[in-house]
Amino acid sequence: MMKKINITDKWDKVFPLNQNVKHKKITFKNHFGITLVADMYEPKNYKGKLRALAVCGPYGAVKEQSSGLYAMEMASRGFLTIAFDPSFTGESGGYPRYITSYDINVEDFQSAVDYLISLENVDSEKVGIIGICGWGGIALQTACIDTRIKVTIASTMYDMSRVAGNGYNDSQDSEEKRYNKRVNINNQRNLDYKNGSYLLAGGVVDPLPSDAPEFLQGYHDYYKTSRGYHERSLNSNDGWIVQTNTSMMNVRLLHYSKEIRSAVMIVHGDAAHSFYMGKDAYINMIKDSKYTDNKELLVIHGATHTDLYDQKDKIPFDKIEKFIRDNTNE
Repeated sequence: MMKKINITDKWDKVFPLNQNVKHKKITFKNHFGITLVADMYEPKNYKGKLRALAVCGPYGAVKEQSSGLYAMEMASRGFLTIAFDPSFTGESGGYPRYITSYDINVEDFQSAVDYLISLENVDSEKVGIIGICGWGGIALQTACIDTRIKVTIASTMYDMSRVAGNGYNDSQDSEEKRYNKRVNINNQRNLDYKNGSYLLAGGVVDPLPSDAPEFLQGYHDYYKTSRGYHERSLNSNDGWIVQTNTSMMNVRLLHYSKEIRSAVMIVHGDAAHSFYMGKDAYINMIKDSKYTDNKELLVIHGATHTDLYDQKDKIPFDKIEKFIRDNTNE
């Protein structure tokens, strides 16, 4: 049975509201017919039409967490922004819950662009997207197909398809290891069908084992403490369904990234366990590409993966703003 998804009117973000922006909840549908719920942030004082940004991520988070912080900050700098919950998560629609599909994920970003372009106070030629963590990779994938997007920011990005197929740091990049993963996930499909329900993979482990690696400690500090915990966040609670890896293991993102003509900035901390993904995504994007003048890899020295979720002294908002403005001036 499909349970009704309640949309709250209360302020339940993990950050305080900036008094220089207006906030409201909005909804829009993607072309799969799924209703997405977003928070809109708008500067209180402006003239003329606004540049606009759609923001999403991290993967497994909700708009009340990092994406909302980014969206609100950019609104305080004069942009109209929306931070949305992806299909099947948060307050957005889609069943079953807590599953993912790259095709639908890209469509979520594209439908957010549809919505922004439809607004009378938005300059339709000055629309961009920001993706955080796993949604950084999805943002780049969206930029490959959507020519309406003039600028893309991928912050502390993951290529989730690479991790799903090869493991972290490509440590499981072999046919045999991928085959064993396929056997396990298809066995789980059998069990889920028999049981009539989907097994959840679990969110960030809690309590942490004493030998937990640094990146897991960072996830725990964000998702499992008052810093970033949210009741609707998959990572803060029971996680994705195990079967969601079916999609992730059978697809490779960013194949056409070198054909992106619009501006792209990849922002990554060099102390992040995920740094290799951002660095390689940039290298592959500019290799043999004719469109390198508007591409940038911005390395934040000493920043970890989760530092760029919410640490405003480390997130380079000034440089992000300048990059967006410089590439939406035509």
